Amino acid sequence: MDFRLSSHASVSQPFPVSSSLTLFCPAKINPYLAVTGRRDDGFHELLSLVVPITVGDTLEVTPSTNGVFSMQCDDQTLPTDESNLVIKAARSFRQATGWTEGAHFSLRKTIPSGAGLGGGSSDAVGALKALNEIAGRPLSKVRLAEVAAEVGSDCPLFLETGAVVMRGRGERVTLLEERVQHRFSGRSLVVIKPPFGINTGWAYGQLKAGAPSSYLEPKLAENRLSEWLTDSDADLDSIGSNSFMPVVSQKFLAISVFSNLVQRETGHLVNLSGSGSACFVWTRDGPAIRDLAEHAWGSEVWVRAAEPWLES
Repeated sequence: MDFRLSSHASVSQPFPVSSSLTLFCPAKINPYLAVTGRRDDGFHELLSLVVPITVGDTLEVTPSTNGVFSMQCDDQTLPTDESNLVIKAARSFRQATGWTEGAHFSLRKTIPSGAGLGGGSSDAVGALKALNEIAGRPLSKVRLAEVAAEVGSDCPLFLETGAVVMRGRGERVTLLEERVQHRFSGRSLVVIKPPFGINTGWAYGQLKAGAPSSYLEPKLAENRLSEWLTDSDADLDSIGSNSFMPVVSQKFLAISVFSNLVQRETGHLVNLSGSGSACFVWTRDGPAIRDLAEHAWGSEVWVRAAEPWLES
């Protein structure tokens, strides 16, 4: 089933109630993330290069006629009530469309929580895309993005299957042109999450407490990204920058120690994804990175090899 959506509203025949849809919900990484200030609405202004990757969750959606949204998950630590973004997304879809049918969501988790990999947001967008298909595509891509932004700030980026630039609080998403997408094609990375998470609210609070020195000047942030995007010879590590790294590594010293260890032993740079705690390294040498991660954090560390997910 193809879930790439037209930018124009269209309504087709409703999906057969007896059928289920299964979607891949990718994780994401942030090769570049600049927080440039705090907005009047309380959110922060962001500029970020975001890349979906081939590590992700699996969401099965089974439509029903009972008007009820229900959910199960193989990770027993995650709530499956209205506090889960999947159920929140389903209710937002209903409010936006007036659709009165129901659905059951079965979620198989791979993306860890508290990692900065966007797992909850990706799952929520998977639910929105599936419900839109089931209901006969009542929402255009533009309207679907608006609903996604209401569910979570970084949800709209998961409507694209390629590298994007994200602005605002995350709701303004631009798919990068093919020549830039090609720079990520076929590249390998290793994603590492230590056995602890980082609360996103705490991380933003630390930036706020250190303002204005914690924020990158907006024009400078845009210039840095623009220079990298236009320089076809620039490697992936040369754009590596994350506003959260200083505040996160100050409290979680092990991340800084791990970063230094990897650079010393392999020559590769460690990048923080989102507000952490997950990191990633552009390399094919997964076993070496795993060994270093286990040396730093023990066998409880989560390590996955991946590639950018750039389906067209």
